[in-house]
Amino acid sequence: MSERFGERVRSALRAKGPLCVGIDPHAALLAAWGLTDDAQGVREFGLRTVEAAAGKVAVVKPQVSFFERFGSQGIAALEDVLAAARAAGLIVIADAKRGDIGSTMDDYARAWLTPGSPLEADALTVSPFLGVGALDGTFAVAEKNGKGLFVLAATSNPEAEGLQRSTDSAGTTVSAAVISEVSARNAESSAAGEWGSFGFVIGATVDWTRAGIEPFTPAAPILAPGFGAQGATPADLRSRFGTMSAAVIASESRSILSAGPADLMETISARAAEYREVAGV
Repeated sequence: MSERFGERVRSALRAKGPLCVGIDPHAALLAAWGLTDDAQGVREFGLRTVEAAAGKVAVVKPQVSFFERFGSQGIAALEDVLAAARAAGLIVIADAKRGDIGSTMDDYARAWLTPGSPLEADALTVSPFLGVGALDGTFAVAEKNGKGLFVLAATSNPEAEGLQRSTDSAGTTVSAAVISEVSARNAESSAAGEWGSFGFVIGATVDWTRAGIEPFTPAAPILAPGFGAQGATPADLRSRFGTMSAAVIASESRSILSAGPADLMETISARAAEYREVAGV
C-alpha cells in the first residue's frame, strides 16, 4: 500500500519546510504580471507559479474560485495547473471549501480526490458546518484513494467568531468539537505514531485559547492561512502553534505572488529558507 497522505505530508515538510505557495490569480495580480484577465491569463499565472515553486517547497494551494469565475475555460485552465503541479512532485491542495450532504458531497469528493479525475488533487479543503457526519462519504473517498482533507476548524475571519467560538452546554466550542470528531476518525485509520490524513484549517492569527482549542492527537497536518499579507510571519510559527508547529503548512499567497514573475522564483526560495530556519529543517 502506498504511503498515506498524512505521512506523505510529514515527510515532505521535513524535507522542504512549512511554506505552501498559494496560487491566487486575483485580477489585480494578473494585471501586475502583464497577463489578461481571462482563462488564458489564470492558466499562465498558475503554470508560472508551479514552475517557480517546484523543488523549493512541498505544497501549493490553488484557490479554485479564481479559476471558476471564467466558467468551463477557467476550469480547464485549473485542470492544467493541477496536473502540472502534481507532475512536478508538489503536494496539491485544492482550496475549494466544499460542504454539502449525501450524494452531492460524495460526488464533490470523487471529483477532486479520485485518481485520474480531471480535477485530481492530493487534498481538498472542506466545510464541516453541516455536521462532521455529513462528510462521512468524503472521508471514505479520501481514505480509499490515499488522499487528504483539510477540515475548516478555526478560521481567522471575523465573521466566523459567532459560529465557531459558540459553545455547547459543556463549554466546548464548535471549533473544538470539529477537531475532536475528525481526530477520532484519524485515530481509527492511522497506525500508532502516524500522522492522520484528515487535517485542519486553523488560521495563523487565531488565538487558540479564545477559540477553545488545544493540541490534539493523533497529529495531523494543519493548513494555516494568515501568513504573509494577513500579518503572521515565519518567526511566529512556533509561538502561535506551539507543540503543533511541526505539523503546520504555512500558506502565503499575495505576499509572494506580488513579487511578479521575474522575481517569483527568488522570492519563493528566500521565503522557504526563512521557514526552514524557523522549523529547524
